[in-house]
Amino acid sequence: MNKKRGRPRNYDPEAALNAALTVFWQHGFAGTSLDELSAATGMNRPSLYAAFGDKKSLYRKSMDQFSQTFLGELEANLFAGLSLEEDLVNFYKAALSEYITDSDTAWGCPVICTATLAAAYDDEIQSDLAHALDQIDTMFVKRFKQAQDEGELKSGESKKLAQLAAAVLHSLAIRTRAKQKKFKPETFIKASVAEILRG
Repeated sequence: MNKKRGRPRNYDPEAALNAALTVFWQHGFAGTSLDELSAATGMNRPSLYAAFGDKKSLYRKSMDQFSQTFLGELEANLFAGLSLEEDLVNFYKAALSEYITDSDTAWGCPVICTATLAAAYDDEIQSDLAHALDQIDTMFVKRFKQAQDEGELKSGESKKLAQLAAAVLHSLAIRTRAKQKKFKPETFIKASVAEILRG
């Protein structure tokens, strides 16, 4: 009697979540099927459920893993020890390199571009999205306060500046997802940073 295929022996939770993320990133939460997730991860449905729970749990876990890794990389650029202007420009360029990997793969940010839709009808995903936005705001507030303490930025409300800086990040994600033909990301980044620094 043949045994049902279970979890692969070389099962790697991080790799499986990354594979699932790619599918969710491309098709969105609602538009992704369990068959597509199974094919991407190399795990059958029972194995997926055993490892990660239902589809929503897999989505939330894949988004959380991406967020923590991505925000860590962005934070390293934002606090690289250069001028505030250079750190901001490098921060956005690092995000852009994640949003656009090549001419055919410009999916923006998986969290901003998929969770915003799912948040409209799911409270848990809405909470996850709000938490991710809060983390970004907090990161910017910390950097702007540092710049103020060092006399590089005039006194002002760092929270408002942080929300403006975060809005630039979100716009970058959406515009790259839309593949606007006339959109020039690097020009947008430089102009946005100049506006932020004007306070």
